[in-house]
Amino acid sequence: MIIDNLMDYLVGTCVFNKIDLRLEYHRIGMKGENIPKTTFKRRCEHYEYLVIPFGMTNAPTIFMNYINQGFQPYLDKFVVFFIDDILVYSKIREEHEEHLKVVLQTLRDRQPYAKLYKCDLVVEVSFLGPIISSGGIAIDPSKVKVVLKWEIPKSAGEIRSFLGLFDYYRRFIEEFSKIALPLTRLTRKGVVFVWDSKCESSFQRKD
Repeated sequence: MIIDNLMDYLVGTCVFNKIDLRLEYHRIGMKGENIPKTTFKRRCEHYEYLVIPFGMTNAPTIFMNYINQGFQPYLDKFVVFFIDDILVYSKIREEHEEHLKVVLQTLRDRQPYAKLYKCDLVVEVSFLGPIISSGGIAIDPSKVKVVLKWEIPKSAGEIRSFLGLFDYYRRFIEEFSKIALPLTRLTRKGVVFVWDSKCESSFQRKD
């Protein structure tokens, strides 16, 4: 999981820059044998995509591989990305300026464009959920507020939604699986939904 690996990459870093890319799949050409598979009809004519269209199941993965090819020498050294989110990290500002130049030049060469209004040079940044700073990785306070305001689940589906909030944050909670066991038990097939004292205790541990 990329969040778990981030801790190793970010040891000793203090300056960060988050860049959002435009998902420009149309810059990546389709393989010849796959072009007929994209055929669609409009009135009396048929069309085929010569480039990767939005909506393809594996389009994000292909886009990541495309970016990976250009950033291979720098990945996990001072840059990491996930689909259209890029994080540039450095130990000092002067070093960061050089790293940022390399990243921007690579983007220019590969030609995916960044959303300039979403580029931030900071000492603390939210990336893929958690807050990243020189002190390490921490839970985003805004996400904590959502959890604290969550009402008591009244069905297995609502429990799944509640537990889904913790996908990024299990690593911050000691013995999370043990704490959540009374809740996860209610999501199992064939188990009657009965909210008992153990479920209440488990749910209130969110505080």
